Amino acid sequence: MTQTKFGEMIFSDTDVCDLLMQGRDLDSLSGMIVDGTVDLGAWPDIIDPVPNLHQQRWHTCSVPEFHATQQQNWHMPDQFKHMDIAQHVLDLCTTQEELQRCGMELMLYQERDLFDLLRYLTYLVDVMKQNHIIWGVGRGSSVASYVLYKLGVHRIDSLYYNLDIGEFLR
Repeated sequence: MTQTKFGEMIFSDTDVCDLLMQGRDLDSLSGMIVDGTVDLGAWPDIIDPVPNLHQQRWHTCSVPEFHATQQQNWHMPDQFKHMDIAQHVLDLCTTQEELQRCGMELMLYQERDLFDLLRYLTYLVDVMKQNHIIWGVGRGSSVASYVLYKLGVHRIDSLYYNLDIGEFLR
């Protein structure tokens, strides 16, 4: 198994066999990326029944194209896919200062077409809370985003520390 520059895991024919021998069902292999040097046609009885099994093709696309394609494939419930994320964030605000900061940040997120990311992060945080999964306080430039703070992605109040959103959205 190898990893691409995009962080995708690429499986070899041996990896696929190992997974099948370990008892993985064919449905669990759906969406798996298999090394493009492997001749999948040599395994028709195993590979054909697996939906969406595809060979690696990302080496020919740009990083923005890759991200756009992957964002269409995020698995989350419809209630999160179709939520009005801007209204959700604004509803979390309790002061005028919070509303102004979130409003400004939401415009920046919208300009960069990142509302789907915010929806997914909302879903992820909800799942972690429901399952009592502990995640970090926050790290790196993400703590400069007050919207991410309000969503619970991190616990650093960027308004309190006067952190510039520009540090995150460069």
